[in-house]
This record gives sequence, structure tokens and C-alpha cells, in this order.
Amino acid sequence: MTSTSRHLNSSPAQRFPVVVVGAGPAGLTIGNILRAASVDCLVLEIETREFIEQRPRAGVLEEGAVRGLQRRGLADNLLARAQRHTECEFRFDGERYRLEYAELTGVHHWVYPQQLLVTDLVREYADVRGGAIRFGVQDVELHDLDTDHPSVSYTCPDTGRRQVVHCDFVAGCDGARGVTRAALPAGRAHIARSDYGIGWLALLAEAPPSSDCVLFGMHPRGFAGHMPRSAEVTRYYLECPPGDDPENWSEDRVWTELQQRLGANGVPPLTEGRLIEKRVLDMHNYVVEPMVFGRLFLAGDAAHLTAPIAAKGMNLALHDAFLLGDGLVAHLTKDDGTGLDGYSAACLNRVWDCQEFSHWLSEVYHGTSSGDPYRAGTTLARLRRIFGSPTAARAFAEQYLGRHTED
Repeated sequence: MTSTSRHLNSSPAQRFPVVVVGAGPAGLTIGNILRAASVDCLVLEIETREFIEQRPRAGVLEEGAVRGLQRRGLADNLLARAQRHTECEFRFDGERYRLEYAELTGVHHWVYPQQLLVTDLVREYADVRGGAIRFGVQDVELHDLDTDHPSVSYTCPDTGRRQVVHCDFVAGCDGARGVTRAALPAGRAHIARSDYGIGWLALLAEAPPSSDCVLFGMHPRGFAGHMPRSAEVTRYYLECPPGDDPENWSEDRVWTELQQRLGANGVPPLTEGRLIEKRVLDMHNYVVEPMVFGRLFLAGDAAHLTAPIAAKGMNLALHDAFLLGDGLVAHLTKDDGTGLDGYSAACLNRVWDCQEFSHWLSEVYHGTSSGDPYRAGTTLARLRRIFGSPTAARAFAEQYLGRHTED
């Protein structure tokens, strides 16, 4: 919401050069970049610190994202604790096919659950670099974004009073349903959206991984995925109808489907365990163009969503944060607006590339379960090409690893 109305029952106004709305990977990375340059900023988050440090989300990081964090002094724990993944495995037609992508490209993935990265980033920002952050804020509103004097107001959870913060810029990092998306001016934001018409049942199991790598199962009954998260916890996905009720999936049904869809000749059954998370994700993508509106700069899911099909979401959010954080520092410390002027275009080039790959990979994952013999046949042809041609395998690996879009 953009407003010029008076703020009633409010405490004395504060001022920060930048207000960051949302304490996810993008918002906290921007905050850390600013604090490292001695630029004051305020991060606002509607949830508690405990909540964001425990919320399970993505876990796959590309090398470009890790290098970007490392250059900014934000990757020490990650580099010490994260798993390196150098290959993945596709299972279809009852057989298993390994793709050794590190051997093909010299690049690998890092697996580091998002809640661990958020814990690292918030500790560095708040506890080490002394950044200002307010948790549990309510009723956040944005004001005068189309002027040189924007502000942000919110209700303090401790006092119940409105707090007004004047600033030069607002970084919107609070996701698709956040207040910064709602503040987009009518008629000026173009939102492109694609709905896959499928759902994924997202699962966390208290069970050790059943393989040393990520598994993708293409089966007539639906896609299934196996993603190691730690020695004791594994992420699984099962294709399901969009909008399905997770309660329709008993533990017996889940494991029966996983065993069948990820089964292959010569491999032992999956190691089963208690399910500790079960939710349905409707697979869709969207892109907001442009990503800048006056003094509001969107980043991460507030600007674009890439379904977890291609494991790009957190990587794109971090890339946005690197560009926006560096651009804000250059503008505020050197009066150099080049980075901010080119921010939206630079981000969107990468975003659209990942959107296209997500669509291509969705057809690979879901074509065999579409019920359409033609789609199933072309899907199998694509898979055979990847494992029959080193050139095709390398091309797939480079997109899968994000090597074409490094920081």
C-alpha cells in the first residue's frame, strides 16, 4: 500500500537509508552487504527469529551462489558443513542412469538447508555486524514510493504503537504474498504466470538418504524425487493432483508410491521413516516486470517464482540480493546509480533463462505420467538423448548447475 496519510498513534519517526522487508535469504544477504559497507538499514520481519531459523525450505545451492556468499564473508559455516553433490540419478523404464555432472563440467552443487543459511545470515547481520532488525512486526505499509522520500510504517509487537521509518529505498524481499507485492502500482506491473496443472506432495522424512545423490523418478504413476538433506533427514516429492489434501496421503500410501516410482532393477528399497512434514505445492511460475517501482526494489519470490522443479528459487533470490546490495552500496556511498539503474534488466535475463529451463525439465519429469502417449514418447526420447550424447548431457548439466548464469 502506498499512502501519504498521517500516522496516528505513532512513535517518533526513525530514519534508515534502506528498509528491507522480509528476513529470508535475499533480505538478510542485502542487509549484510549494506552493513559490511557501514550503510545503516532496518530489516522488518513478520515472523519470529525462532520461526525463520527453523522453517524448512530449499536446500540446493549452485556454485555461483556460494561464491557470491563467500566473497561477501557469508559462507564460512556453509563451506564447513554443506554436502557436495557431484552427480544425480534418473530412474525410468525400470532402469537407473547416473549423470556425473561434476565430471562433465567441473562444477558441483552444495546441499545446505535454507534454515541453516538463514540462521547464519541473521546471526551475522544482527549479532556480528550490529544490523537493526525487528521481528514479529504487524500491519506493514509502504508510503510515497514514487517520491524521493519514501517511508515504511508498522505496528510494534511490544507496544502496539505505529512506528514510522523514513528511508531512501525499500527492498521488497517478503515473497509473493507480502506487502511489497501488494504495493505495486496498478497498471504499471506486468505479471506473467504459467501454471503446470500439477501438484507435488512435499515430504520430509526422518530417514537416512537411500542414495548418495539426488534421484529423479519418471514413472507412469507420476514423478517422484529423493533429495538428501542430512544423514538423518531426506526430502521427498510425489506428483499429485493440484490442490490435493495432504491428509489424503497416509504414511503407508506415501511409502508405497515412493517405493514404486523410485524403484529400479538392482537397487534396494528405500529406507523408510516417520514423515515430519507433508504439504502440497501447486506447480506454477510467475515473473514481475519490471522489478523496480519508484524507490521500491523487488527481490526473490516477491519478483519471481520458479517452481522447485529446477531447484532455482533460492539461487535466483541470492543473485538478486548480490546485485541489489552492491547497487545500493554504490549509490549510497559513491553516488553511482549504475547498478540500480540496470538492476531489473540484469535480474530478469537470468530469471527468464531459469523459467525456460523449468518448463523444459517439467516435461521431462511429468511427460511419462501425462496420459498422453505422444508426450510420454517424446519425454523418453529426451532422456535417452541425455544419456546417449555427451554433448546433450553437458548442455543439460550446465543449465542444471546454473553454470551459464554465474554470479
